[in-house]
Amino acid sequence: MIQLYGHELSGNSYKVRLFLELLGLDYEWVKVDLMQGAHKAPDFLALNPFGQVPLLVDGDIVLADAQAILVYLARQYGGDAWLPTEALPLAQVVRWLSTAAGEVRQGPEAARLYHLFKMGDINIERSHHKAAHILTSLDQHLSRQAWLEFDRPTIADVAVFPYVALARDGNLDLDAYPHLLAWIERIKQLPGFISMAGL
Repeated sequence: MIQLYGHELSGNSYKVRLFLELLGLDYEWVKVDLMQGAHKAPDFLALNPFGQVPLLVDGDIVLADAQAILVYLARQYGGDAWLPTEALPLAQVVRWLSTAAGEVRQGPEAARLYHLFKMGDINIERSHHKAAHILTSLDQHLSRQAWLEFDRPTIADVAVFPYVALARDGNLDLDAYPHLLAWIERIKQLPGFISMAGL
């Protein structure tokens, strides 16, 4: 059985858990207590030397990084619907995985870490500025279409969704982004959707 190592307040852990549920896959949730430093324990570092969650174990496969795990699950279990194989559509989805690991991480995710987990080494003014930019860009993009790419949800949506939907944890107001809010609600209506604290 698939094992997912993660923490219940981690948006990156949640995006993988959400995708496993959307795919209808059986898996075991293994809590890694980040607050107690379990991600730095020798047994966990043996699985993931980076000391980060999420971590997926599927038989002999051990895979870290939320975006990489989404790609693996989509290709292994989800088919072209979640991740196209043709060059241009594939690139269009991968662009959003980069956005999740770049602009979203530097903006809404960093603001959430600062306010929710009191991580004082974050430049909160910079994070709020970056968050406003990406939230505005996403809202404009979603004013023209229902999903980030194509006429259906893909792992692009799963990758970007958590930290955007959790933006209020970072003292970011989403009320100015109606198209983004509508997209969040569409994701919540997907069969198999599960929530997490803050949503």
